[in-house]
Amino acid sequence: MTALTLNLHSAIELTDERFEQICQSNRDLRFERTSTGELVVMSPAGSETGRQNSGLNGQLWLWNQQNRLGVGFDSSAGFTLPNGAIRSPDASWIKQERWDTLNAAQKRKFAPICPDFVVELCSPSDRLIDVQTKMQEYLDNGTRLGWLIHPESKSAQIYRPNQTVEVQNAPNSLSGEDILPGFELDLQEIWA
Repeated sequence: MTALTLNLHSAIELTDERFEQICQSNRDLRFERTSTGELVVMSPAGSETGRQNSGLNGQLWLWNQQNRLGVGFDSSAGFTLPNGAIRSPDASWIKQERWDTLNAAQKRKFAPICPDFVVELCSPSDRLIDVQTKMQEYLDNGTRLGWLIHPESKSAQIYRPNQTVEVQNAPNSLSGEDILPGFELDLQEIWA
């Protein structure tokens, strides 16, 4: 199933509170809110995508535990971006100093912060153009490094501010560069 985008403007204004109520009342679904207030409804990930996502998040978690430079998140975490969108990358990371600027209440909700690093794993049901647009939105809102990983084509698109998107075909790994120093994502499990 591809994501379904609903324009609810004529019925309700999708405020932060209403969006949170929808998420709480429908825990089996994943939701995002666009910067224009549309509701994006996504079905749970397929088993293969979930396996790949688990491996990706496990590697990020292990690196973060060893280096303690920030906070890592899985796909269930939502962030309120500066443009008003609420997005949930498949994996993300925020530098500790930035995370510490938020108060406890902000951290419990959809934190009003754009991750420094994001990963989107393109599942078979995703439209590539939609995920590419989301990656550009992350950059426009402050992300410093983003990876769009496409398992079916064994390719990765690397997003950096003010640079052309770099495409790598069948890379063995991806570098966290200076954003995640020393982090190398091993892609062999994802390609398997």
